[in-house]
Order: sequence, then C-alpha cells, then structure tokens
Amino acid sequence: DPPTFDLGQKVRVRKLIKNDGTFPGQDIGAVLAKKGDVGYVVSIGTFLQTSYIYAVHFMTTGNVVGCLKRELEIVEEVK
Repeated sequence: DPPTFDLGQKVRVRKLIKNDGTFPGQDIGAVLAKKGDVGYVVSIGTFLQTSYIYAVHFMTTGNVVGCLKRELEIVEEVK
C-alpha cells in the first residue's frame, strides 16, 4: 500500500513519544513529542519493508522524530 501521509503534510501526534534509544543526543525515555504536538512530514522511510516510518519535524522543539502511522493523524487546514 502507498504511504498514508505525504511529504510536507501537517500532522498531529496522537500519543506521547519517548526516546527508545534511536534518537541521538537524548537520554532513553526523554520526551521527544507530546500528545497534540503538530509538525510536518519531511521524509518517509520503511522499517523491515513492513511499516512506513514518517520523519516529522516539530517546529516547537526542532526535533525530527520517526513516527508510525498509528501515532499520527492529519491536521485539517481551515480555509
């Protein structure tokens, strides 16, 4: 299946995301994104060719965090 989110798309985190040891320069367990934080998809990769990993840039912290589909939701733009 194609990715759920597109590059540049505005997304919101659905749950607290902590460092599992894969985010450099932060302690394991450090909070990387809080529930409700908004960011933009800057790249899309895969994990074991079974899951898409969305790199999301959170403007408030400057962190670029890898997120799974279930951790994100689309932010609808108000026009």
